[in-house]
Amino acid sequence: MAMEGKITKKQQAAAPAENRKKTMADYIKSMSGEIAKALPKTITAERFTRITLSALSSSPKLQQCTPSSFLAAMMTAAQLGVEPNTPLGQAYLVPYYSKGALECQFQIGYKGLIDLAYRSGEVQSIQAHEVHENDEFSYSFGLEPELHHVPAIRDRGAVIAYYAVWKGKDGGYGFEVMSREDVERHGRKFSKSFSSVPWKRNFDEMAKKTVLKRALKYAPMKTELTYAAVADETVKHGLSENMWEVETIPVDEETEETETDEVVSELDPDQVTIVES
Repeated sequence: MAMEGKITKKQQAAAPAENRKKTMADYIKSMSGEIAKALPKTITAERFTRITLSALSSSPKLQQCTPSSFLAAMMTAAQLGVEPNTPLGQAYLVPYYSKGALECQFQIGYKGLIDLAYRSGEVQSIQAHEVHENDEFSYSFGLEPELHHVPAIRDRGAVIAYYAVWKGKDGGYGFEVMSREDVERHGRKFSKSFSSVPWKRNFDEMAKKTVLKRALKYAPMKTELTYAAVADETVKHGLSENMWEVETIPVDEETEETETDEVVSELDPDQVTIVES
């Protein structure tokens, strides 16, 4: 169903008596039924709505995004059951300038990937770590792959690499290692947001997400985990019971994330305000 059509119908059905222009918060509240249907049992519709409204209140630029792109990003997060723009670092609703308009992009966080992997029931353990130049670190591939990492107690030095490792409940396991240079090359080639705020301010988090996505290609994948990888860093303008089926909108090559919006994985709890619906 086209997003624009859906918004129009809801405007006609629930337009305020004074015929004022609907705010983004109005759109969110009017979609409470769709949100409740989309969410897994791990999160309630009331909590998800409060979290989304909180994201809006803390980011003026999100309020200025096109309603269609914001609601599509919100519903993608809802269907995956990840909390956007919270200290959990599971997912983000990120405002971008594209062709003169503000669009909302959905981004999965590396902690969101880890949470979805555990939820799949197929993974016993999964981790992503940074390797510093003074750490004891070695790895090898082949018929008997090995990975060894002992972090230095102090003075670890600069980060030189990242790795992700998973172990399945059936005993299988796998890992992926990328140097910092490997991550930078990969980001420049495959991520349209590489020059934007998340990479600039949270390079380690974005790097761990990158290496996690590569490692999970060899893990037993469940539907939600696959969809999370596909939905990452996308802009959509439609609604569907299966958001991964909605066409992704191509972004302008000159698209840039707004510099005024903080996108961080670990926020100060005192700075997070939950707005009651």
